Amino acid sequence: MEHTLDLLSIQTAKVLAMEAIQKAKSGHPGIALGAAPILYTLFYKIMNMDPLEPDWINRDRFILSAGHGSSIYYAFLHLMGYPITISDLQSFRQLNSFTPGHPESHLTAGVDATTGPLGQGLAMAVGSAAAEAHLQAKYPDVINHYTYVLCGDGDLQEGIAWEALSFAGHQQLSKLIILFDSNDIQLDGPTNQTNSDNIGLKIKALHFDYQLVQDGTDIKTIEKAIKKAQKSNQPSFIEIKTIIGMGSSKQGTSQVHGSPLADEEVNRMRKELGGNPFEVSSEVVMHFKKKAKKNHQKYLNWLKQANGWEEIKQNKVMIPALDSLACIQPPFNGATRVSSGLILKEYNRINANLIGGSADLSSSTNVEGGDGLFCPGNRSGRNIKFGVREHAMAAISNGIALHGGLRAFCSGFFVFADYMKPAIRLSAIMELPVVYLFTHDSIAVGEDGPTHQPIEQLTMLRSIPNCIVIRPADAYEVKAAYEMAFASTHQPVILVLTRQNLQNCTMAATDQVKKGAYILAEDDQPDWIIIASGSEVNLALEVKKVWNKKGKKVRLISMPSTQLFNQQSLAYQESILPSHITKRIAIEASEGAHLYRYVGLDGMVYGLNRFGKSGKGPQVMADLGFEVDKIVEAMEEIE
Repeated sequence: MEHTLDLLSIQTAKVLAMEAIQKAKSGHPGIALGAAPILYTLFYKIMNMDPLEPDWINRDRFILSAGHGSSIYYAFLHLMGYPITISDLQSFRQLNSFTPGHPESHLTAGVDATTGPLGQGLAMAVGSAAAEAHLQAKYPDVINHYTYVLCGDGDLQEGIAWEALSFAGHQQLSKLIILFDSNDIQLDGPTNQTNSDNIGLKIKALHFDYQLVQDGTDIKTIEKAIKKAQKSNQPSFIEIKTIIGMGSSKQGTSQVHGSPLADEEVNRMRKELGGNPFEVSSEVVMHFKKKAKKNHQKYLNWLKQANGWEEIKQNKVMIPALDSLACIQPPFNGATRVSSGLILKEYNRINANLIGGSADLSSSTNVEGGDGLFCPGNRSGRNIKFGVREHAMAAISNGIALHGGLRAFCSGFFVFADYMKPAIRLSAIMELPVVYLFTHDSIAVGEDGPTHQPIEQLTMLRSIPNCIVIRPADAYEVKAAYEMAFASTHQPVILVLTRQNLQNCTMAATDQVKKGAYILAEDDQPDWIIIASGSEVNLALEVKKVWNKKGKKVRLISMPSTQLFNQQSLAYQESILPSHITKRIAIEASEGAHLYRYVGLDGMVYGLNRFGKSGKGPQVMADLGFEVDKIVEAMEEIE
């Protein structure tokens, strides 16, 4: 009877997925048909997950790295009792539905990560496993669960996947179990046309426990392999051979990867199953209700002995007292990366829920976590050495944030935000408050030359919706930026910091920086506005002095965040940038596209439209025009 119900449940999920795709006239039937037995085994036979408590901190996590398989994911979530209705399945891929084309964690209950860009899900699963390992060491009565991920051939062709898997193997994240839907087909044809890696040897070399399941329909063997993996002291990788689009006329071919089946095929599948479209038999309903009841009992049993779980759930960050820090005491002449490091150290000291590190750059970015190195011998450590793995670092940080109970931060050189941008974009989509700390923010980096000197990166990151970029001018603005970063709950915050020394010049209060821009200095009845951010605020102050000597009156605006300023009321924006003052210049050592809206047709963005040069930082800045006399000459042209 159990075996019959297993097969009936799998077939029900398959048909629901095919009907959802058929109704949408869009979707990926191949993985849904091929991988359904894997997901059934995982959800019904293995995982501890409670639809009545979808945010249970100790639930097993599941990440569908092959996010295009969302139709079968939603089908199983519906059967398991999550709040995904038949109507939701019927609205698959439709506007404003809870069943979008790829899974979205902030939108759909039961979805643990937003996936779609291949490889990202694998890396986020590594982050989830790292979070579990750390919290389990600190709260053994509260946290003790597994992280499962289903990936496909495409995931394993992305570089981020191997960055993350290397990290996981080195860290011995034994609660990470990867299920590889190995069907040898991708969108453009058989995988042997593009790839000849020996996955087994490759994954073993990364210190994973590797198993091969030859028949992807054999749920008993799949279950046995997963239970064996649970006992390993290494992360586990189970390759499961499947047939893409199994049971369809195009099974085993790339044509079933991303195109709906013909109506007659879906109708045939429904007829063989029985019932009307989108209907679930009473036997299958009761079968999953039985599982849901058991899972809820596990939650209740956990609740009785889970001492400390409320503390983890709150996950608040306290603001340290910073006024005694050297960087806050005038006179201070230091890089904002230095003041950032001093301030972060204080946050780490009083907040045990902060965890993060750098991409092999902590000695340069001054970014480290507390309590020693996070490693197999010290799971309580909060300093993560990510290695030279920027892309995976950002995605792993997303996984830590998704897990809950911890606040993640990570760091690198600003120019290499290029390597991290896809994961930062997902942070914003998932509404995750990951903190990104970038240093070496401009051509002032100097001798390392144009490969290490960011030009367009501010524009790139300012363009991401639901993401706040803050470029502080001094230690005071750094202090305010940290308060905002760790107060954020639904968006990533990026701090962009200098390598070169800066004189403290703003005495800025947090409330001023929160508004994105404020008046730093002003003459009576100004006829000029100078806008600057970051290190160029000090430069702008010197420009103002020279301009004053020429009889001009100036309002100087520090603008650490264009996005925060744009969020303010029109009245506040007008109070900072009054429309009657039309002579304006914005000074920033970047491409500066987002500054044009503030200077108007009669103003100027004094930025960069070229790459940098190799040389000493001050010399490069001067050579490329970032010195007082050249800026004043540009202002005279506006006059």
